[in-house]
Amino acid sequence: MSQWIERILSRFTADLDRLWVACDPDDVLLDERLLAELRSRGFEVLLYEDPFVFRTEFEERYRAAWDRGEPGPTPAVVVHWRGADPNELPWDLGHYGRVVSLGLAQLFPRLAYNVVKQLEPEHFAALLEAHDTELQGIRGENESKDFILERVYHLAPRSSIRTESDFWRDVLRMHFANRALPLVFAEHAASIIQSKGLLAGLPVAAWLSSKSALLRVVQEAWHRYLANLGMEGSRIGEPPPPDYVAKVDIPFAHSDVQSIVDSMFLNGSLHPLVVEVVPADAPGWIKAGIVQDPQARNAFVKKGIAKLIDAIPSATATHKAWSEFAKQYGETLARVHDLGNAYGTDGLAEVQALVKTLQEQSDAQLHAWVAAKHYADLSTLSFHNGPVMVHRIPDYLSSRRKALGADKIALLVFDGLALDQWVQIRERLVEATKRFAFDEGTSFAWLPTVTSVSRQALFSGRKPREFEESIGHTNKEEYLWKAYWQEQGVKPGEIYYQRSLRQIEQLDALQAALDDRRPKVVGLVVDEVDDRLHKERSKQDVALWIANWLKTGFVDRLFAMLLDRGFHIYLTADHGNVEAVGVGRPSEGDVPEARGERVRVYRSESLLAKSAAANANSVHLDIAGLPAGYMPLFAGGRTAFVPDGEQVVVHGGISVEELIVPFVKVKYVIGNE
Repeated sequence: MSQWIERILSRFTADLDRLWVACDPDDVLLDERLLAELRSRGFEVLLYEDPFVFRTEFEERYRAAWDRGEPGPTPAVVVHWRGADPNELPWDLGHYGRVVSLGLAQLFPRLAYNVVKQLEPEHFAALLEAHDTELQGIRGENESKDFILERVYHLAPRSSIRTESDFWRDVLRMHFANRALPLVFAEHAASIIQSKGLLAGLPVAAWLSSKSALLRVVQEAWHRYLANLGMEGSRIGEPPPPDYVAKVDIPFAHSDVQSIVDSMFLNGSLHPLVVEVVPADAPGWIKAGIVQDPQARNAFVKKGIAKLIDAIPSATATHKAWSEFAKQYGETLARVHDLGNAYGTDGLAEVQALVKTLQEQSDAQLHAWVAAKHYADLSTLSFHNGPVMVHRIPDYLSSRRKALGADKIALLVFDGLALDQWVQIRERLVEATKRFAFDEGTSFAWLPTVTSVSRQALFSGRKPREFEESIGHTNKEEYLWKAYWQEQGVKPGEIYYQRSLRQIEQLDALQAALDDRRPKVVGLVVDEVDDRLHKERSKQDVALWIANWLKTGFVDRLFAMLLDRGFHIYLTADHGNVEAVGVGRPSEGDVPEARGERVRVYRSESLLAKSAAANANSVHLDIAGLPAGYMPLFAGGRTAFVPDGEQVVVHGGISVEELIVPFVKVKYVIGNE
């Protein structure tokens, strides 16, 4: 166990008190490793954000049991208060609770507080060890930034970056390890690097803070590097670069750069060039970034899948590990569908066998991860660096709106869009417009991954247990969306919601509504993908249909319409989708609360147990955050509760493709970024 976890958890001893109050203005406690360890010691953490929501859950689950002289669901409960003064809480909590004060200023007294608070929570453990063992005196702001850059992000711009080759080696290594810099550190590092006369006039800070911005430049440089070697061709999944992408020469021949670039081609970060002829004197190492024919492309895809199988996170991994894996998974699966639609299914047997292995092994590990309660901690994590779960998206948008002065926000929910399908949309958009750029992240859907649960949570900003009365439908979605934003101080007339957007012909009416009503907050549901996938038998067929749908220009025009009107656009999905094979429909009459293809819901434990016994391949898991008595039974593996042997594309279950969805900031590319 790390020094960091021991330092924090030493404040909590379950046998002392059953009610605790954590005064934590910096969200120190909201780290999944800390939450998991607290849970193992008999604690549950409840957030005190909405007083009514908190009081309802606290009274129902703990106070009522204590008043009866019974224990609660856990031996002790920690009320998490994002403030420093417990007297601001209701009297009973501050009076009876054992108060623990947590804060970054207390934990890192030798570093500048306003610098430390820019860090993501997962880096605190490494920083604490370095802070306690290496620092003797107090550091100022710039010294604190230097220290954190070197000890946390393994980037030492003052000492290790002397040439442009050094920069590319270090920045590629950093992004390959998914350690993009927060903007304050990126700007500091860029100023040091450029003060040495390196990369003058180029957006170095953007490259350090945004992996997508960096990869656009690296991809274009790779194309020109191969052209200089006498190789011309087209790119896999990557259109020609727009004129405003900076034309930078990257030292690909450098051995340190080669090894990282090779891995980036395999995991989908970079796209190889399709070439017809490779000069005899071309260096052998470039093979990772080129393909010559369908067989070579097939081999390239197989190698990428095999590498991804080796990278499947374990049942104890962090949610960030699963998120990064899911992004690579989406890139790889999109390549597989593209390969099949471009060349047919001939010769794809080995590819499909590898995909099946990837799916089976990742599903098994993800099931174990959910069963080990790591998924249960996600709803408690801080949203300030990004919404870990979809119900936190409104909170994140509200915080961005305030922090950036972004008066106009648009949330686009592509119902049912899996990450591999987002990759397909992204590539089409870049190819068609050459104007859009994307900051790509992920978010976790709610289980079960059905629309009435996860999309309603997304628009309401609430956990499913908080909208129990409407959990079986989406009729209250517009009301919940508008209610959330009114609570944030937005006037009712400035909030807009529309669902069932599908075709380009609808956009004239949407444009007129936006111009007439002039809303500040917009929520839109694009449900064409979800509607279509239920009509197809394979995700390859869905990909072929999406390709045709995108040619209508619907998505291009939708984005441009909103961006041109000053909206900050965020795109996400309520759930993804998978291919599944039917194992038969359980014959239970009207017993289930809900009948889905990948999940069935029960209100009685005895009925749930009976159905589970009758369906040997089914899986029951307790999902925190669902209403009491709302008990899902999931179809096991890649199966569905549809006629035996029927092949379908569905959702509702537990898989990477269903559970982890895109969360993307859409913008215009500006300048040389």
